[in-house]
Amino acid sequence: MKALVMRAPGTNCDSEMVRALKTVGFDAPLVHINDVLREKNLSRYDVLVFPGGFSYGDYIRSGAIWGKKFVAVLKDELRDFVAAKKPIVGVCNGMQVLVEAGLIPRTADYPEAAMASNSLGYRCMWTWLRVEKNVCGIAGLYKKGEVLRVPIAHGEGRYTVAPGTEKKALAELEGNEQIVFRYCKPDGSPAGGEYPWNPNGSLSDIAGICNPEGNVLAMMPHPERASFFWQFPDWTLGEKREDGLRLFKGLAGSAGGKSGRSI
Repeated sequence: MKALVMRAPGTNCDSEMVRALKTVGFDAPLVHINDVLREKNLSRYDVLVFPGGFSYGDYIRSGAIWGKKFVAVLKDELRDFVAAKKPIVGVCNGMQVLVEAGLIPRTADYPEAAMASNSLGYRCMWTWLRVEKNVCGIAGLYKKGEVLRVPIAHGEGRYTVAPGTEKKALAELEGNEQIVFRYCKPDGSPAGGEYPWNPNGSLSDIAGICNPEGNVLAMMPHPERASFFWQFPDWTLGEKREDGLRLFKGLAGSAGGKSGRSI
């Protein structure tokens, strides 16, 4: 299986992403976005990955230039890729790109969505995530209610929708089972918007969502930075967590055509 990991001016998590993907068996070439746009051949890949960082310096707003440029050049190929049920993953800046590209949340009655500035500015810290009941095959190796430990590093990660549409947007996201991860407290109880458990003020503690079909996943926390036990802060105390790596194993299963829906 071949996963395209893209890099753009300002990305800084591409190497970690490649390592995690290769660990679970992917051929994962790292390709500059200019080459991707010039070749116009997404069909040769089984998975598309947008890593984290600060693409194009986050000018205008985070992910805007990359997301709009990608769609402008590869709109038809991207539509065909999604329609073929091939997985797409966007992490941190990658989530911002997918929102700007209109792939997320892509609900039936699409409310305007954005990744706004954090309530308390840039935050780089470990967070706790609760797995929600969802349709995302990529997250299929996690169980509903499971609590994960995954770090964040962003200044614009507050998932929000147009004012006045919050209740409607949440009802649609939950009805479609598109909310994949929510920020929570260490015991799995809701963060309730409370800092530091919800580190950015995200609507309904949302940390990761997918499209209605479940093959496009966007999340702000970095699974590639929580894929090996030695990346965790308490590994010297005997903690052997690989929470993020299971996402990439699920991605491999999803890309291989195996069912990965969470239970």
